[in-house]
Amino acid sequence: MKNVERYQRVPVVHYPEREWPGKEIQKAPAWCSVDLRDGNQALVEPMVVEEKIEMFNLLVEMGFKEIEIGFPAASQIEFDFLRQLVERNLIPDDVMVQVLTQCREHLVKRTFEAIQGIKKAVVHIYNSTSTLQRDVVFHMDREEIKKIATDGVAMVKNYMKDHDGEVVLEYSPESFTGTELDFALDICNAVQRAWGPTPENRMIMNLPSTVEMTTPNVYADQIEWMNRHLENRESIILSVHPHNDRGTGVAATELALLAGADRVEGTLFGNGERTGNVDILTLAYNMFSQGIDPELEISDVKRIAEVYERCTKMHIDPRHPYAGKLVFTAFSGSHQDAINKGMHALLERQSKVWQVPYLPIDPSDIGREYEPIVRINSQSGKGGVAFVMDTFFGFKLPRGMHKEFADMIQKIAERQGEVAPEQIMEEFQKNYLDRKEPYHFKKCKITDFESAGDFTTVAVVTYTDHGVEKQFEGVGNGPIDAVQRGLEEELGINIKVLDYSEHALTSGSGAQAASYIHMMDQDRKRVTYGVGISSNITRASLRGIFSAVNRLYGDN
Repeated sequence: MKNVERYQRVPVVHYPEREWPGKEIQKAPAWCSVDLRDGNQALVEPMVVEEKIEMFNLLVEMGFKEIEIGFPAASQIEFDFLRQLVERNLIPDDVMVQVLTQCREHLVKRTFEAIQGIKKAVVHIYNSTSTLQRDVVFHMDREEIKKIATDGVAMVKNYMKDHDGEVVLEYSPESFTGTELDFALDICNAVQRAWGPTPENRMIMNLPSTVEMTTPNVYADQIEWMNRHLENRESIILSVHPHNDRGTGVAATELALLAGADRVEGTLFGNGERTGNVDILTLAYNMFSQGIDPELEISDVKRIAEVYERCTKMHIDPRHPYAGKLVFTAFSGSHQDAINKGMHALLERQSKVWQVPYLPIDPSDIGREYEPIVRINSQSGKGGVAFVMDTFFGFKLPRGMHKEFADMIQKIAERQGEVAPEQIMEEFQKNYLDRKEPYHFKKCKITDFESAGDFTTVAVVTYTDHGVEKQFEGVGNGPIDAVQRGLEEELGINIKVLDYSEHALTSGSGAQAASYIHMMDQDRKRVTYGVGISSNITRASLRGIFSAVNRLYGDN
């Protein structure tokens, strides 16, 4: 590829002592939503006050205990939103709001004006520390950059003197991933020395992947190294704020948790600058899928998505993990078959543990339905069609019938694309249940006779042949055998019932039963299925026989 020589590798961390690869996530971190600040600033059309309030209320309902609500010194709408939260008493006592500010006197002053009346707030100060920004943006050396941070701490402490609430300090060395580790440690230690946190009153040290620059394992190494080397670690809440420039924000965050991070800042659905912030919902659902309580109320992802899309004017991709419209949908035939079998096995075994192929979680646990799981297109197979017939309409097609009916649907899918369940049922009705020409079963009288200890069945069948009502009599060892023999003699055909099955219909059909007849035309060696339904199981069986005869000998 052209111009590849313009780019150079980001240095990795030489850290052979790493321990995070052998660890597992055991519990949820402290979550901080930055939807109303980092997420909002990345919108084409930022939220207005009422939209921000709706989003704030959603985050509270979801159980977020820390919410970064904005940069109140940056604009009037940010300031007004914060004051609305205070004046309308919308901040619950157990929720700590967070405000962002640069380390500048007038901005810190304005920030403290905004948080008056809030019982407990996080004041989040930051300055960029990366090698590149020190060189091309600030033209400062390390000591000058460090002084910006410690001066910021002094400003916060100064305005706290007249503040009527509790303040927790958060510091971010912005562009941490592009900062030399020894300098990142130096500036973070300088900040915490200036602030003076204790184990009882900890501060937040936030290490952002402001720009995701390399593979997730390198971020994990950086976090673990800082975790081990920070002074006064027991007085620090170690936080991460990953972005998604390389598309690995979720992985980087999960590895950072293994490496010792206590807290995660992110957004719903990964909204944020460039490719976005880390997606808190994906992280939380990932934990849920491993049996870890995410400690967020996320059981109704559809409602969360509706509020998010309305407030942000952003659309969730159909393949977005967990929330996308198609993520619990299978078009592949082999996938559909495996899901079908997995669902049946789960029910038969009455298992309390969720184990279904291709479905890492039960969609209903997060407010999704089973209905979209299997959708039929030209790539689908027999298992998917059978699943739809069972799940939507209660017809448990015999295994041998799966291919016969799926082939009919396949032809439709090749012409038009996706085939809806209702159209599949229409085809089933047309090809099997309504197959009443040329021979239409009307009624039957069954009589059993006992002779020498054995029973003989006589069936007197009334039917129509091309609309003309007729009648025949058949004798056999049961109703199906008697009607088969009678039909052979009446119509001059040579048929054999290969298999027979039945079941009660359970999908809105009352007490009806379905019968499936697998039949062979012995002269032409053709086989097919017939289906009949009725509230009387014998009548359902006889209708199935006539359905099969019409499929073998009628006009196809």
